[in-house]
Amino acid sequence: MPKDPDHDPLLPGQIVPVLAGGGTRLPAHVGVMAALADLGLRHRHLVGVSGGSVVASLTAAGHDVHHMKELFLAVDFNQFRGMSLANLLLHGGLSTGRRFLRWLDGELQGRRFRDLDVDLHVVATDVRAGKPVIFDRSTSPDLEVAQAVMYSISIPLVFPFHHHGDYILVDGSILAEDSLFRDWAGDGTPVMCFRMRDEQGTASHPSRRLLPVADYLFMLMRTFMTTLSREHLSDTLWHNTVVIRTDGLSPLEFHMTAEQKTRLYQAGYDTTRLYLPRKLGACRSVPPDADP
Repeated sequence: MPKDPDHDPLLPGQIVPVLAGGGTRLPAHVGVMAALADLGLRHRHLVGVSGGSVVASLTAAGHDVHHMKELFLAVDFNQFRGMSLANLLLHGGLSTGRRFLRWLDGELQGRRFRDLDVDLHVVATDVRAGKPVIFDRSTSPDLEVAQAVMYSISIPLVFPFHHHGDYILVDGSILAEDSLFRDWAGDGTPVMCFRMRDEQGTASHPSRRLLPVADYLFMLMRTFMTTLSREHLSDTLWHNTVVIRTDGLSPLEFHMTAEQKTRLYQAGYDTTRLYLPRKLGACRSVPPDADP
């Protein structure tokens, strides 16, 4: 069993998990959290980016992995997908995102960042400045967590962009990944990033006669997000990254079967159990930058 993580934050008893991207492939991140629990690894800080912020927020709100697994097996992701060209022209996304926001806020019971026992950090992208925007207890204690997650998952053209103060916010995954490797806990606790990669390529998207432009834009963004997931990692970042293979499933799979969701969960769990102990040894010898 690992030692008490409160004794020394550099021991493998405690890490800062970064659940990065993934789109609708949320069960894989649930598998990651299940593996962390089985490995005896704790966290006082949790980082969520894009689809990963959904699982991170539910975890920070106290949902256990069994509940999240059952939740995502049951939920129909297609209900969150829209095909409104009018909304695209007015707000920058085919879907308004309001149905997803209501669903997540219900699961989180309206919690704000100040209500969480875990320090949750949700990362979005300010397209005006081309920089990350971090929502957490210190920067936005009174913001509803579901709203911050909505900012973080807003894939351009699929979901609308959002104005927050001086920011224009879209999906956090658009950032260069090295922006995620910082000393989130402020005490040198190892940061481990869990990201997904599809090397196989997805099945062709069925075309239809109505709204062909909407289908085209959807396929364009699916290709773009899949390409982002294949971005090369530097050797330094590789030490702090666990890559979960999701071959054949893209970030925008809204019609997943229960079998596919279960396969994603198992991939997240098995990959984390197999590779994380090795990565922890490496990341202690090559720590992430405190100020990327």
